[in-house]
Amino acid sequence: MCSPVSKFRRLPAALIFLAGVAAAQGLQPLAEIENAARTEAQKQLPALGAQQRLQVGPVDARLHLPQCAEALRTSIGPGTVMRDRTLVQIRCDSLPTWRIFVPARIVGTRTAVVLARPVVAGQTLKTQDLASIEGDAAQFPLGYFDDPAAVTGMTVRRAAAAGVVLSNQLLMAADTIVRGQEVTLLASLDGLNVRMTGRALSDGMINQRVKVRNNSSGRIVEGIARSQQLVEINSR
Repeated sequence: MCSPVSKFRRLPAALIFLAGVAAAQGLQPLAEIENAARTEAQKQLPALGAQQRLQVGPVDARLHLPQCAEALRTSIGPGTVMRDRTLVQIRCDSLPTWRIFVPARIVGTRTAVVLARPVVAGQTLKTQDLASIEGDAAQFPLGYFDDPAAVTGMTVRRAAAAGVVLSNQLLMAADTIVRGQEVTLLASLDGLNVRMTGRALSDGMINQRVKVRNNSSGRIVEGIARSQQLVEINSR
């Protein structure tokens, strides 16, 4: 059986030194660490809504860090700053140096725009298609919209059910053709314009090339989107 003395001898020298310095200098107040993390997080995250607050930490109360002789340094830790959360790095550059990471996130409710009824691919959104809800921002998709006016007139990329939160992944600018959308194919043959129906096989902005399938022949061709409904193809 190992004695307490033998266990103590196996402690890393750096840990023993750190503990000794902490006892001599005093401990870094955890409240100061949290306040530093809060200040940095407020710089990185969006402004809080009326029913939101910033939750920082908590920092583990069992953490015993030596009092830093200099002002604490803050920066964003590894990873991407998301819409509602981040990870703040707090470090002390004076001896003995140390650093920790403190999470911060926005909690509370925020407004999001949702579909008031089902929509199909290629549909242009109108005011009556939209509704607003209050919910936890952490549960909303990235790039969600919070103002119905911002999405009115935009085009839906794919079919979606009522209640779906609208984001920039689901919507696109109105002047586009959406994959799966019914379109009119226009071909010029010996001076004559021939129109037929087809289906878009790719998304495309106006004057961009898109792939379409001719509903009559089943052929897949490429053409130029001339409007939201018209694709001009080369008949040769």
